[in-house]
Amino acid sequence: MGNRPLYPSARSARYRFLVAGSLVVFLATPVMRLDAQQLVPFGDVPAIENFSEAEIATRGRQPDRPLTYAPWRKVCFKATQEAGSKLVCRTTINGKWDTGQIALRVDLIEREGDPVARLQMFVPPGSFLQPGIKLTVDQGSPLQIPYVICLTNGCVAGSVANAGLIHDLESGQMLVLETVNSNVVGVTTSLPLKEFAEVHQGAPAQVFEQRLEGDWEQLGR
Repeated sequence: MGNRPLYPSARSARYRFLVAGSLVVFLATPVMRLDAQQLVPFGDVPAIENFSEAEIATRGRQPDRPLTYAPWRKVCFKATQEAGSKLVCRTTINGKWDTGQIALRVDLIEREGDPVARLQMFVPPGSFLQPGIKLTVDQGSPLQIPYVICLTNGCVAGSVANAGLIHDLESGQMLVLETVNSNVVGVTTSLPLKEFAEVHQGAPAQVFEQRLEGDWEQLGR
């Protein structure tokens, strides 16, 4: 091919973003040929506060696939390599399909003494990355949570959880998450918040003492 560009029409940041996201998500799957309909002209990726439903015109909605949720659980970790190290606690819930495979995990991660927490969601691979995950507590205003990394077995979306969001989680009844799959179809799931406040404010079910690697600690920030 010499120096001829592989994709002559790839002139904008949006195309490079879509290609990069696709490479990450589908790294472990067979190569797929993208047709013209799959290269949807969504425009350049906006800053997170500018996300809206108008940015992503989905091609319909997929019926909810029922998930079985485990109870909310709080576990904490304490680093053994440092004297006086702070606890890192995770208030977490996961949902499984009827096959037993984990389809979703939601973590609220907090470090002892830090004023802010981090909310993270783990979903299976195959999501369309640009819109992130839309999060709504009951009938409140939706928040858009961006994807931060994809691995061969799933993708992680995460953002800072301020005091207002934590209050909403503690006082809410239902957390609704909406993703967009690789066919640009909306997928919605709802998970219970009934026990969240009691578990979050209570003592941890377990405290693990272990060596916390730098990457793990960074993930908890």
